[in-house]
Amino acid sequence: MRILVLSQWYPPEPDTRIHLLAKTLVARGHQVTAITGFPNYPSGHLYPGYSIRWRQWEIRDGVQVLRVPLYPNHNQSSIKRIANYASFALSASFLGAAWCGPADVMWVYHPPLTIGLPAWCISRLRRIPFVYEIQDLWPETLAATGMFRSRRGMALVDRFARGVYARASAITVISPGFKRNLIAKGVPADKIHVIPNWADEELYYPVPRDETLAHEYGLLGKFNIIYGGNLGAAQSLDNVLNAATLLNDLPDTQFVLVGDGVEEERLQRAVRERDIRNVRLIGRQPAEKMAQFFAWADALLVHLRRDPLFEITIPGKTIAYLACGRPILGAIAGDAAEMIRNAQAGIICAPEDPAALARAVRQLHAMPHTQREAMGQSGRRAFLDHYTRTVLIGRYEELFTQIADQHTIHLNVQRSTTT
Repeated sequence: MRILVLSQWYPPEPDTRIHLLAKTLVARGHQVTAITGFPNYPSGHLYPGYSIRWRQWEIRDGVQVLRVPLYPNHNQSSIKRIANYASFALSASFLGAAWCGPADVMWVYHPPLTIGLPAWCISRLRRIPFVYEIQDLWPETLAATGMFRSRRGMALVDRFARGVYARASAITVISPGFKRNLIAKGVPADKIHVIPNWADEELYYPVPRDETLAHEYGLLGKFNIIYGGNLGAAQSLDNVLNAATLLNDLPDTQFVLVGDGVEEERLQRAVRERDIRNVRLIGRQPAEKMAQFFAWADALLVHLRRDPLFEITIPGKTIAYLACGRPILGAIAGDAAEMIRNAQAGIICAPEDPAALARAVRQLHAMPHTQREAMGQSGRRAFLDHYTRTVLIGRYEELFTQIADQHTIHLNVQRSTTT
C-alpha cells in the first residue's frame, strides 16, 4: 500500500510519533512518503544544517520525506504563529501536492487545524482519501492556551474544523472524551476511531540508574519529581513553582523540569527572582536520553491547566511514563487521570492547585519505597498490554487498508457508471 503522511512537524523535531508510524509501516512492506516543513519546533529557529528552500527530499529509515517552505516561528505572538501555520498550509497545498506522487491513503496529523487545507487540496488533486488524526481539539485548544480570544474568530475556526471533519474518510482521536466532543458536533460515531498514543518501546523502558548523569544534573541524593516535555502555556507550570515554595521543609525534595518551550525563559526568570531552590530546569534533552532521567524519578509529573478541554486530553508523556515503570503524579483531571487510576500507576491531585500538588508530593515522600515501585511496575504492565507501538500501529494499518479498499470500490463504481 502507498501511504502519504502529512504533518507540519517531523523529526528532527521532538514529536517522534509521526516518524515511528511511518517507518514501522515501511518495515511492514508499505511505501511511505511524508510531506512536512523545515524543522523549527519548539524554538521557532531552524535546526542546524537546514535552510529554507522550495523543496528538499530526505530518506529517513526508508521513509521519503518531502520538506516544503514555511515561516519558522513558535513564539507567543498570535500573528507570527498564524503565519507559521498558514505558510506551511499553502506550501503543502500546492508544492506538496505537486511533488508527493500517488498514494492509496493519506494520514493527516493535526495540530494545527490549518493542516486541513492541504489535506483537502491533496485529496482532491490526487484523489486520495484521508484519515484525519486529532491530537488537539480546535478551537478549544486556542481558547484554553489563550492564543486566540475573538469569538468571531473562534466561530470561524469551528466552522473550518467541521468542514475538515466532513471531508475526511475517517477520523482518529486519542481519547474517549475527544470522540464524545466530535459526536456532539455532529460527526458520525462510526467515522471516529479511538486509538491512543503510544510510547516508543525502543526509547522508553526501565533502565538502571546512571550515577554520572545524576551527579551532572543534580539528581543524586534527592527525592525527584521529574517532568519531561513541553514547557508551554497549556502545562501551567507556575503551579509547580508555587507548590515548591510549600515544600521547603523537605530539603531533599525537588521538582526537575526537563524540556523547553515558549514558557522556558519566563519560568527560569521566575525561579531566579523568587529564589526557588527546589526547582531545577535543565533544558531539552535528546529523546534517547529521557529514560535515563526518568530512572531517577521518585515520581513522574503530568501537569495541565485546569480546563474542560484538558479533561478529555491524554498527554503523550503519560504513556512514556507508564513505559518507564516509574510512579506517576498527575496534576490533572478527566481521561488522563482515569488512565493512571485504571493502571494503578500513581496518584492524582487537582490541577492548578499548589496546595494539592504539595500534599500529593508529601504523600509520595512518606510512602514506602516498595509501594511506589509497585505503582511503577503496574504502569509498565498496562503499557505492555495496551500502549505499545506494535499493538497500536496494527490498528492504524487495518484502518488504512479499510479506507483504501473502500475508496477503490467507490472509484470502480464511478467508472462503471460513466462507461
